[in-house]
Amino acid sequence: MAITTPETPRRGSGRPTASGAAELAARIIDVATAAFLADGYAASSIESIAARAGVAKRTLYARWRDKPALFRAVLERLMTRWLASEAPAASDADGLESTLVKTARHILAVALEPDALALHRLMIAESGRFPELIEMVRQAGAAAGVGRIVALLQAEMAAGRLVPSDPGVAAEQFLHLVLTGPQRRALGLGPAFDAAERDACVRAAVTLFLNGCRPRLPGINHDQSID
Repeated sequence: MAITTPETPRRGSGRPTASGAAELAARIIDVATAAFLADGYAASSIESIAARAGVAKRTLYARWRDKPALFRAVLERLMTRWLASEAPAASDADGLESTLVKTARHILAVALEPDALALHRLMIAESGRFPELIEMVRQAGAAAGVGRIVALLQAEMAAGRLVPSDPGVAAEQFLHLVLTGPQRRALGLGPAFDAAERDACVRAAVTLFLNGCRPRLPGINHDQSID
């Protein structure tokens, strides 16, 4: 059923006030977010979103030239919200392991939000037909989040606490270790973790990551297989 909320009232000149225009744009993005995350990218048309928002199609086209532009606006607002909630600051006394645990907990808390899970489902379902969606997510802000981890790892490599390597690859592997299990469970591929299990998963991921990235001690054959 279409939402019949009227469009933002206009002044006598026929032009909306600045605040009214901003409120209307925010309301349309609210509706578009719900539509894309619930119905998918392909099934959400400009026409259906306009109907749900109770506005004319021309109102949407006046602000976003096409569906990809509207979807990008949805992504940008989601990413802005997620990136605004930064991980707790770590002090020098925390040490690398504690810093990575705090970072991993924060990443996982964001990734398991309902909207984040819905976006993940959307990407899995539709990236084959619309490969550009992955790049749109990256440009909308996902790359900035990864960049924070890259910067942390670069600093640790420079200080000699991690083996020098490609920090981008290391950051990607860190994210896989932290996210894959809990995210799959939250998507229904197994029983969801409770808080204690999720924290144990975080600590195990950080330990495994550091075991692979810390400098190796001399005199120990790390390549020896265990029978």
